Amino acid sequence: MKTKSMVKYLFVAATVGILFSSCKKKTDNTDNDTAAASDNALAEGTYNDVHNIADQAINNNVTSYSPVNTSGEKGICSLCAFSILIDTTTNPVPGTHTMSITFGSGNNATVNCLCQDGRYRRGTINVTWSGRYRDAGSSHTITFTNYYVNDNQIMGTKTVTNNGYNGAGHLTFSISVNGTIIKANGGGTITWTSSRTREWIAGESTPTWSDDEYLITGSASGTNAAGNSFTAAITTPLDVKLNCHYIVAGAFSITPSGKPTRSVDFGNGVCDNQATVTINGNVYNITLH
Repeated sequence: MKTKSMVKYLFVAATVGILFSSCKKKTDNTDNDTAAASDNALAEGTYNDVHNIADQAINNNVTSYSPVNTSGEKGICSLCAFSILIDTTTNPVPGTHTMSITFGSGNNATVNCLCQDGRYRRGTINVTWSGRYRDAGSSHTITFTNYYVNDNQIMGTKTVTNNGYNGAGHLTFSISVNGTIIKANGGGTITWTSSRTREWIAGESTPTWSDDEYLITGSASGTNAAGNSFTAAITTPLDVKLNCHYIVAGAFSITPSGKPTRSVDFGNGVCDNQATVTINGNVYNITLH
């Protein structure tokens, strides 16, 4: 009996030890890394933002972003965009046109200015386009000169091509980005390459821009600020409304190198700076910038 009891004790002790060790190992190795998801969301929002700024300037043929325009709408960037130079020599006759939008405080492109959307900007967005913006086959390319948002330096090239109207009667655009974001305060460098389709689902028929709404689909890849690679794909179209400074709905999946796929959800249409990241069934909140 004594021998049998001792064997039973050793078996129970060993089992408890294994279970404890297993639980401890699981706890210590919980995957809660949202870095790739956050950096991809930052790139997504940043390059979409410059698209919106360029669209507003081209569509309205504005020469400055005043606090409100003639329709009473608040400009995206208020007086922070102190210089907008548009080549109108042959406009609107199809041809090659250029535009530069320069931000800064006190007409100084090297000094941050707090813009209408709560972000600080300085430097220049450059746009080159051919043909009329709304004509099928027209395209425009966006580049940057010492351009910063919240002290993150934005670099690279974004190309947008008008595909004409789809079966639903909406204008669609093919968008490619080859971008780099150098994060502020030595926070590392994000590289981001994406291929997108943007569908203009509301607001095209009105002269105002704040009622414009787009759905975005597509995929992306790159490296996060820590230098780790990832791939991403939009699983539910991203909903972009120009009267909100953040993506209001939609989701994408992202797979960092060597880690399980995680999903990022922007919500159900409420305009806020919050999103969630789900990893192995665990949900984490992230703040968009």
